[in-house]
Order: sequence, then structure tokens, then C-alpha cells
Amino acid sequence: MNQEKEFVPLNIAVLTVSDTRTEETDQSGRALVELLEGEGHRLADRKIVPDDIYRIRAQVSHWIADPDVQVIVTTGGTGFTGRDGTPEAVMPLLDKVMDGFGELFRTLSYEGIGTSTMQSRAVGGVANGTFVFCLPGSTGACRDGWSKLLSPQLDYRTRPCNLVELMPRLLE
Repeated sequence: MNQEKEFVPLNIAVLTVSDTRTEETDQSGRALVELLEGEGHRLADRKIVPDDIYRIRAQVSHWIADPDVQVIVTTGGTGFTGRDGTPEAVMPLLDKVMDGFGELFRTLSYEGIGTSTMQSRAVGGVANGTFVFCLPGSTGACRDGWSKLLSPQLDYRTRPCNLVELMPRLLE
């Protein structure tokens, strides 16, 4: 962490993908909002959409096109059931896939849930200069994904490098 640099707050949108969760019962989305705001970032928007590829894609596309949204974090829909389609909804929108995000997420998850982590299809990437990260729906997975991966990389002070310093060059 480079304490000589100042923290740069980002505008982050949170999308919960679920057929059953509501604003009141969405613990994972609420946890992500609390974590990002607790670190000084701004909540750009928060939505809940059903497990429907086209509804997910429409909402993520809307945020990707919004110049005020710099980062999108989704929770839910990354498993293997018939309704889990977040990766299929988001991947075609990405200009570049960040393979290391999913790989690191599963490595970290392995420490806590063992081989069950191979059922996670967490993905990340960039689209139209907006970072997009898809996390599983469990609150623990969201907390780990934020605290151990996203928080350090979305902090301009992280050394030797971070995603924030790349943002001005994403649309070159």
C-alpha cells in the first residue's frame, strides 16, 4: 500500500441475480454495498433481477454504457443449475476477460470450502472501460471476493499495481 497516494473513490453498481431474493432478503447484495461504501467507494446503483440471461445482460449492458459507472459487481447465478446463467449473460459483453480473477477466486475459496469451489464459475473482465466481476450468491463468497480480491485491486494505493491506475487507458 502506497500511503503517499490518495484513495480514489469509484462508482460501483451492484446486481443481485436471484428468482427469490428481495431488497429485504438480499444479504449478499447488502454485504457488498456495506463493504464498498465502508471503504469509501460510492454506490452507483443497485438492482435485483431474476435468473434470466437476457434480463441480466440488459441490466449489465445499461451500466456498461453509463459513463458514471466504473465497476459492476454481480452476485448470484454462477453455479451449474439450469437457471444459473450469469456468466453466459455477461461474457459476450466483455471486451477482455480477466482470467486471473476467476482463478484466484477459486483458489481462495478452496481454503474454505474445499473441492466444492470447482462449482463456482466466477468471472471478471472489462467492457467499454468498465470493470465487471461476477461473484457467487453466498454472502461468504461475496465477502471473500470483495475483501481478498476486489478491495485491494480497486484501491489506487495498492502496490505494485492495481486496476484503478489502468482505468484512464482502458479505452485506448
